[in-house]
Amino acid sequence: MSTSAIDPSVFTDIAGRLTAEILEPMKQAFVGKEEIIDLLGVALVGGENLFLLGPPGTAKSAIVQELGRRIGGRVFDYLLTRFTEPNELFGPFDIRRLREGDLVTNTQGMLPEAEFVFLDELLNANSAILNSLLTVLNERVFRRGREVIPVPMLMVVSASNHLPEDEALRALFDRFLLRVPCENVPGERLGEVLTAGWRWETNRPHPETSLPVESLRTLQKGIGLVDLAPMMGAYVGLIQRLRTAGMAVSDRRAVKLQRVIAASALLSGRLQADVSDLWVLRYIWDTQEQQSLLASLVRQAMTTAEGPDPDRRHPRAKQTDRPDPEQLSREIQQLSEQAAAPNVTDVDRAVLRDKLGLLAGRCEWVADSLQRTHLQHEVSAVWKLLGAP
Repeated sequence: MSTSAIDPSVFTDIAGRLTAEILEPMKQAFVGKEEIIDLLGVALVGGENLFLLGPPGTAKSAIVQELGRRIGGRVFDYLLTRFTEPNELFGPFDIRRLREGDLVTNTQGMLPEAEFVFLDELLNANSAILNSLLTVLNERVFRRGREVIPVPMLMVVSASNHLPEDEALRALFDRFLLRVPCENVPGERLGEVLTAGWRWETNRPHPETSLPVESLRTLQKGIGLVDLAPMMGAYVGLIQRLRTAGMAVSDRRAVKLQRVIAASALLSGRLQADVSDLWVLRYIWDTQEQQSLLASLVRQAMTTAEGPDPDRRHPRAKQTDRPDPEQLSREIQQLSEQAAAPNVTDVDRAVLRDKLGLLAGRCEWVADSLQRTHLQHEVSAVWKLLGAP
């Protein structure tokens, strides 16, 4: 059945069930992982991939396993090392068929048959499996020789405790549209974690599957029915500002980001996207240093345009992330060093002024008045270095 033949309310109904029956209960089970679970929902509805940056032992694998368990989907979970071979992910050759002269992969229980995939320490991927992984992530097919196997996965979640340095691994990292830190919970919530963790270990619930995989496939098809026009002007302006600030947002990524923007609208019960759905762009950073700048620019884009009724915004759009004063101070110091360099050109100064202007705007959002005043003095000193009045 074509998407146009389905009652549009079906898509918002499924999205509502995903939130109420799957995502919200998971937030109760995984204390301090609300941000990750919300992003998991958006990536799942949008059919995109999610990258988690953080140390071992922070429940990354358990969250994906639990999502698959609640939906009844097949999960493939694997820890990559530098020595991981393609057979370990995609399956070995079928020995019986190999004796007959056919190169056929036995994919039973392996990645090509899974709906949910979690690849831990993704950036350990070696050249032997890199091309196959890129094809799976890009095209949702597994190719080996003459074999072309469609992969039914709804999404891939990966994790690493570091960001890529090798160029080949950057290409792999780029296939994960959304990125989010996954750290140990703050100390003030440790008691909640211990209580929830003990309950999980001793009395893990076994919920019946209430939202089958096929419902999620239907929901992913509904992405194309979301009207993006109401947020398009703000979105174009935000992408241009990100590029001006030195962030590499390719045309390809800008196009794909529309899927997760539409997913945010669906999860908010709407078939019309709005500026509040731009919150997802806080999670497209390439480096940790970009996180606070992204949050600031996205917040500006969302507050300078009129959004929907607060009750119809995604929960993440309601977050008022405050910039980190220490991170701001480090970024101002970097600009100061660049401005004081002996070979700085007029073009360089113009770029530095633009960046300093963005930093100055972020300083206004620092809650502590003493820290805010100190940062403003640091900004003024750099303005003088750049010859600004």
